[in-house]
Amino acid sequence: MKKILSLLSVVLIMSACSQRVVDFTIISTKNIDFSDKADFKRSKSRVTGIDKKHFIIIIPVGVPDMKTAIDVAIESTPNCIALVDGVVYYKYWYIPLIYGQMKYVVEGTPLIDPSITSIDDNTIPDYSRIELNSSNKIINIENITKEKYIATKESLIKQSLQVNFNNSESLD
Repeated sequence: MKKILSLLSVVLIMSACSQRVVDFTIISTKNIDFSDKADFKRSKSRVTGIDKKHFIIIIPVGVPDMKTAIDVAIESTPNCIALVDGVVYYKYWYIPLIYGQMKYVVEGTPLIDPSITSIDDNTIPDYSRIELNSSNKIINIENITKEKYIATKESLIKQSLQVNFNNSESLD
């Protein structure tokens, strides 16, 4: 009996909740020109955007924002202008007087406007270096080998780690 009461008290102390906020047909935080709607294409895969905030002890470190979660999902796919056939969830969990998280999770299928880019997706090679101008138009595509791609990726990760380490405060 004590084990059951102990288990029940642990379950009650650690709480979590997931709430479906809205199902949507189309959602966006961008201005969309629907005059070209016949040219829009649906992506083959779904994307997820999350805006998460923490609370420590009883102090929230911020409030999650649904717009930010939508922006993260839209911006995860190039040329995406909106999400279609999706859902928005609000989720949280909390261990009283220790730590917790609250977040918005947005899932949907990207709606892509092919007129944003001046190049057909089929002409982009498997491994390439793509340069964009300030208005996100492709200005140069350079074919690279898989080995050069991996080496560049590892170099960028190493540089990122060095920058983070060098910018951290000294504990002395």
